[in-house]
Amino acid sequence: VQTCALPIFGCPTKPCQKGCPLENDTTGFIALIKEQKYKEAFELLSKTTVLMPICGRVCPHTKQCQGKCIRAIKFDAVEIGQMEAFIGDLAIENNWKFPVAEEEKDYKVAIVGGGPAGLTCAQFLRRAGVQVTIFDKYNILSGILGYGIPDFRLDKIMLNKWINKILESGIKVEYGRELGLNLSIEELEKNFDSIFLSFGANVSTKMGIPGENLIGVYGGNEYLERTPMIDLKGKTVVVSGGGNVAMDVSRTIKRSGAEHVYVVYRRSEKEMPAEQKEIDEAKEDGVEFLFQNNILKVNGNDEGKVKSIECIKTELFQKEGESRLSPVNIEGSNYELDCDYVIMAIGSKPEDNVVNNLGIELDRKGRIVVDEIGRTSKENIYAGGDIAENMGTVAYAARAGRNVAEAIVNTLQ
Repeated sequence: VQTCALPIFGCPTKPCQKGCPLENDTTGFIALIKEQKYKEAFELLSKTTVLMPICGRVCPHTKQCQGKCIRAIKFDAVEIGQMEAFIGDLAIENNWKFPVAEEEKDYKVAIVGGGPAGLTCAQFLRRAGVQVTIFDKYNILSGILGYGIPDFRLDKIMLNKWINKILESGIKVEYGRELGLNLSIEELEKNFDSIFLSFGANVSTKMGIPGENLIGVYGGNEYLERTPMIDLKGKTVVVSGGGNVAMDVSRTIKRSGAEHVYVVYRRSEKEMPAEQKEIDEAKEDGVEFLFQNNILKVNGNDEGKVKSIECIKTELFQKEGESRLSPVNIEGSNYELDCDYVIMAIGSKPEDNVVNNLGIELDRKGRIVVDEIGRTSKENIYAGGDIAENMGTVAYAARAGRNVAEAIVNTLQ
């Protein structure tokens, strides 16, 4: 709240708004906060987002809205994320409501996946009077918000309260329904006018190196989703990757009692895709970084368990036509690092056995191909979030959900 007292300079071009994937009216809601018109600020934000206290906490603000703030030229950037979270918390405390439909429509939409894309799509459809049912394989909604972001970054009590606020507009939910198991695309096509697929891409990508199948090698997404019951006290863990998932995994493991947690990244700190704030907080938690190092192999013992990794140092050079520096292994710089566990946090992909049976066009990486409004190769089936793109942030997933809701409403009109 203290940051709200900062003077707000005129921003004719509103670069912060352009930096936000949801295009929230940042200068508008900040001006309302300055005037202590908090409910009006919530109502303004509600025009573009339904995830205020969530995006306000977990978005990479320095790479999105806040990173475009013109105040940062001479001063500190305005803490846009903190103020958005502040408004969301007030909405919970005061039970402020999202807009409601003037009339109910007969049109029915099925949403598969209750993460940020699905929740956003559902809420925007409901305010247009569309009947919505969310299908989720778990017994709670949240998607990556619940199982992919640690509690120390996103409080789960607050998250559950906010999801209930989204649902209270009349959104139906069927829990324990999983595509390919007890739910089929044919069933949904039969019972609904449109379908929105937003179940994410939560299978961790592998490096394709020897030893990845050893006992003690885990995927980053799977580790966060289903943290294995292992005693980490006094253990050494290696995390491969440089994104926010790698930061979340490494911090979770360090806080679980591991003696040493090494993040191995092929490039320098400057090239890391993780937000600088997340990197700094990982360092504060005691995570150690091995920049410009590449894992070549995971070595095992006689029992088939992880014993060590073989690394090689890298140097960076500029490829023609590319802005990002590329790593090249330095011949003869190999070394071995003893460890007990290895976590691969280098990216994710969809579940092959699910997407391959949808009868929908996929790209070479197994993601669903969509057009500019999120429509798939089947006219009444839409997709968004990580299942259809690789932007990798909550706000981009939410924007995809909002776009699909707008597209469906436009078809009704």
